[in-house]
Amino acid sequence: MTVQTPTPQQLQTVAKECGLDLSSAEIASFICLMSPAIASYQALDAMADEIPIVDYPRTPGYRPSREEDPRNVWHRKTNVVGAKAGKLQGKRVALKDNVQLAGVSMMNGNTALEGFVPEFDATIVTRILDAGGVIVGKAHCENLCLSGGSHTNATGPTHNPFKMGYSAGGSSSGSSVAVALGEADMAISCDQGGSIRIPASFCGVYGMKPTFGLVPYTGIMPNEVMVDHAGPCTATVADNALMLEVIAGDDGYDSRIKSPTIHAYTEALGQGVRGLRIGIVKEGFQHPGSEEAVNASVRAAAERFRVLGAEVKEVSIPMHFEAPAIFSPICGEGTVQTTFRGDGYGLSRGDLYSVALMDKFRGWRQRANDLSTTGKLFLMTSTYIHKLYGPRYYGKAMNVSRRLRAAYDTVLSEFDLLLMPTTPMKATPLPEVDASREDVVARALEMISNTSPFNITHHPAMTVPCGMVDGLPVGLMLIGKHFDEPTIYRAAHAFEQAGDWKSM
Repeated sequence: MTVQTPTPQQLQTVAKECGLDLSSAEIASFICLMSPAIASYQALDAMADEIPIVDYPRTPGYRPSREEDPRNVWHRKTNVVGAKAGKLQGKRVALKDNVQLAGVSMMNGNTALEGFVPEFDATIVTRILDAGGVIVGKAHCENLCLSGGSHTNATGPTHNPFKMGYSAGGSSSGSSVAVALGEADMAISCDQGGSIRIPASFCGVYGMKPTFGLVPYTGIMPNEVMVDHAGPCTATVADNALMLEVIAGDDGYDSRIKSPTIHAYTEALGQGVRGLRIGIVKEGFQHPGSEEAVNASVRAAAERFRVLGAEVKEVSIPMHFEAPAIFSPICGEGTVQTTFRGDGYGLSRGDLYSVALMDKFRGWRQRANDLSTTGKLFLMTSTYIHKLYGPRYYGKAMNVSRRLRAAYDTVLSEFDLLLMPTTPMKATPLPEVDASREDVVARALEMISNTSPFNITHHPAMTVPCGMVDGLPVGLMLIGKHFDEPTIYRAAHAFEQAGDWKSM
């Protein structure tokens, strides 16, 4: 495209949008003054973009039929084979469909991106392939990742692997179902308010939200840069730790990574929990939607840790109840600023920008009516707040989030891990086609009360399957100190080895 000098009428319209009242002579003067800047844009437009080289042959893949994919797990199936040797040699890996895989279409659950084909691989994709992994497809996610359910994708709902017609959780719905069904050995999921942990909990697999800044988000379509996390979803703790070893660490692009501590995470396996101190956060069991059977399953799991040799004690963190009021402005306003106003990528951070994605997603404005109900809700709420009050509440929420982080850190100074239900309830029935708007939103957001706080405090948190209620999985969540994923893996592995979680 070529950047054009504005006409007087175009600039007059822009001036009005900026609150300026300019005469025709002033408009003409500003057009002249803009000439050097316009020339810079034209020169930049003529330059080649900085796009990483894509290794490993791949094909576009295909969209499976509903007969092949009855639970609506896959956006595309493909087969990108990585290096001949490495830690992930032969492991089949699914990618959440907000993660760029060059040459294979990406939708992120939204019609405005339909047909978009990325030009380069996300950093973590390159690392998986370099480690010998095989990318087997792009797994469906919620519409722009704005739901903890699995019913907002533009192609239809994704169904729970244990019970058709029930939620698989979100927003990384397809990633967890693919692993639970054995269609992938491991998957990349992404978490903005629980989007790794919620579907992993609903589907009975292991999902780790690493410490913020440990895994680069480069080449992944963001929501709000201060809550975005990418991490592994797997059928075993060992595979989870193995994948984190491969994808963690600075890539030279993502400015959010600040000299993180990298571990050989698999070395934590087999150490047992004897001597660990685990704090059961009582507030995590006391939400309005908390189900007694879920609470009982998680408390029984906590007792199992005691039997295995850990010191387990109930603790209180009253500020846990205040987290939603802090999380909402950060995630909501940040998502609208980055995803909508920022054409899917936003501004003001050192990163590798996907210009092609930004160009494609800019068209959401012509298809706004196609947004999910939660997308429309986020967009209107944030626009209303911003119009009347500006960004002050986003800023205040960021300030207050430091107190929330300190509240958890105070308890973590005395305990190695915190424990609570991943979600207050087990998987819920998918909304009917004619469900009310209120029901659609409730099924999308009702489960995030325990997961979302750690997206703004940035603590690592992992969901571990710990039992079944009414034929559906229950997950417990382990929360650790910043960059102390090894202790989480140590405890999760000990629990996994203690018995079959389905019969607990």
